[in-house]
Amino acid sequence: MTTQNNGSMTALEAGLEAVLFAAGDAVTLERLSAALEAAPAELLDAAAALENRYDFENRGIMLLRIEDKLQLASRPMYGPYVRRVTESRRPPALSPAALEVLTIIAYRQPVTRAFIDQLRGVDSSNTVSSLAEKGLIEEAGRLDVPGKPMLFRTTDQFLRSFSLASIEDLPALPALEENEQMELNMDGTLHETPPGEQLRFLNGEPVPPETE
Repeated sequence: MTTQNNGSMTALEAGLEAVLFAAGDAVTLERLSAALEAAPAELLDAAAALENRYDFENRGIMLLRIEDKLQLASRPMYGPYVRRVTESRRPPALSPAALEVLTIIAYRQPVTRAFIDQLRGVDSSNTVSSLAEKGLIEEAGRLDVPGKPMLFRTTDQFLRSFSLASIEDLPALPALEENEQMELNMDGTLHETPPGEQLRFLNGEPVPPETE
């Protein structure tokens, strides 16, 4: 695709905007490159130009880069307006148990359900299934051990839900005092809660509650 400037927006920028708008979800650079007949480096330049344009014009949309994918999204400041239209389509809020399991997967991925169960001290099968149904986690192959248990990892939907560009953007684990614990808030921040309720940490490393 030609990238000659027509006075306001290049053809590549306009094409990229059109494809991302129509796709709705994040699209890989590889797919965009094939669709728009442009090199990945050219696409990134076009994406940066669009991002600058949206910022300069104070547009209600923004361009996100999620690892090797690009996506158009509404700006967080307009979230209340968007939610009035989409509220009925939003998944229910995550329970404390779901946040706990999601935290384990996010920071230790890929992990097996047995690993999660060991850390929590309870069966997590229903919670894992629920998170998978919500699109926050997905299967990531099998562990190469006898029985070959399924591995789980977080998804692009998880990154979008917590406003992260990549898993590396997760906040660093704090050096918790003994008997403190950690969970991930829905806004992506770390939340420490009193002992005896959820995941326990000793010297920054999680252990099953019964070992305390």
